[in-house]
Amino acid sequence: MGGIPTTRASLIVRLRNAEDADAWRQFVQLYAPVVYGYARQRQLQDADAADVTQDVLRSVAKAVGKFDYEATRGSFRSWLFTVTRNKLLDFRRRRQDVGAGGSTAHELLEEHPAAEDEDLWDVEFRRRVFAVAAEQVRPDFEEATWKAFWQTAVEGTKPQQVAAALGLSVGAVYIAKSRVQARLKERVRELSAEE
Repeated sequence: MGGIPTTRASLIVRLRNAEDADAWRQFVQLYAPVVYGYARQRQLQDADAADVTQDVLRSVAKAVGKFDYEATRGSFRSWLFTVTRNKLLDFRRRRQDVGAGGSTAHELLEEHPAAEDEDLWDVEFRRRVFAVAAEQVRPDFEEATWKAFWQTAVEGTKPQQVAAALGLSVGAVYIAKSRVQARLKERVRELSAEE
């Protein structure tokens, strides 16, 4: 999972305190959609993906007090990926036990090698970090500045078209895009500071 931002060690430490509602809010805001998105990518229906997400969050709440971070043992996010993959396997086993026929849960998971699973996990994590960062920095900018950034950087619209639509100069569009991107990169780094 190289090159992917890691979870802040300070947040992990704060999660040990079940009374730290802000830490849990931050954790759930960042990771619940990652777990849910990963489950949906693995072909679970909405309600089933939500159930798996709740199972993962319960497991984290039970285990985080015993989680001691050691860089040599891997990242928290890698551990969370393992928990998520195991909960998905458990979910499919339970469905297998209730259902009739079909392939086993293990065979279903083996259809996608672990490296592919990690890629799906990383994509979901990156999406979520970007979404949270964008949500947090958007109020810092005027509407036209945000639209200039969003339309050029995210939607891929040509700066000339954006400038015409927003009544800005092409140069102003480039400046807006640059300012928002710089702030977003900073916020992504803050959200994902090294463990």
